[in-house]
Amino acid sequence: MADSSNALVRLDGGLATELQRAGVTLREPWWTTGVLRVETDRRRLSDIHQRYLAAGAQVITANTFRTNLRTLRQTDLDPAGQAWMVHAAIGVAMAARNLAGTGRTRIVASVAPVEDCYRPDLVPSDEELRAEHAWLATELSRSGVQHVLIETMNTTREALIALEEAQKTGMRAWVSFVCDDEFSLLSGESLAAAATAVERAGADAVLVNCAPLAQTEGSIRVLRDAVSLPVGAYPNLEDRSGSPRWQHVERVFPVAVEPPAFAETAHRWHTELGARIIGGCCGSTPDHIAALSAANLTRVG
Repeated sequence: MADSSNALVRLDGGLATELQRAGVTLREPWWTTGVLRVETDRRRLSDIHQRYLAAGAQVITANTFRTNLRTLRQTDLDPAGQAWMVHAAIGVAMAARNLAGTGRTRIVASVAPVEDCYRPDLVPSDEELRAEHAWLATELSRSGVQHVLIETMNTTREALIALEEAQKTGMRAWVSFVCDDEFSLLSGESLAAAATAVERAGADAVLVNCAPLAQTEGSIRVLRDAVSLPVGAYPNLEDRSGSPRWQHVERVFPVAVEPPAFAETAHRWHTELGARIIGGCCGSTPDHIAALSAANLTRVG
């Protein structure tokens, strides 16, 4: 999925937090999947994709983060309806790309942990993981998407199973981990060991996501020293002062890092640390990606 040059690949930014800014309520059991049920909300989702494309994102992430079986089984959908949600999310991303006139932009499907991104203790058995990741990978492949972003992984075990099931369908994958302050997965496993494991298993790139900007830099260094694959990051840019770090809160947080400062840091990650793939996670906006695009184009051009 990453080319052989050292050029920076710009990801998009936060999707859930942009939906919240647009007035969408994100609650159980639907979470971000709920916007796929109503045409007006699908238009809101499409608009977010288009704004990231206009900002210079070269990769947009389809809204499949919560379209796994474990989440969808908590809704009133029958099996056909569950599959439809996966296809609808991919369809919105593809339509947004067409509307934006950026037909060559890469679309990746988000593949998240089947339970809670921040609770490695809840990761189910290998048998359950295989069944659920296989279902999602099959539906994603049927929808026409060719690449997946296996993201916010908190254990090596689930990351490897998700990667294997994606590969069985012929899709290619990047794998991204979420880490603590010691540059370990939330399970306590070594980030370096996890990165090496997914490299051996055939991932095309390895990243870290959803950690604060300052912490992310150390994780990039770990990845750079651990693997020969392209590495990257998309940090959390929310100011969560006074709120639990790993807990959903139904409100929009202030931005902790303004677009120019984010772009400056991200550009340095690329030029000094060798990060090849950079974007934003929770709290980031199209303005952050636009600033990154401007910095990248100005200094490379």
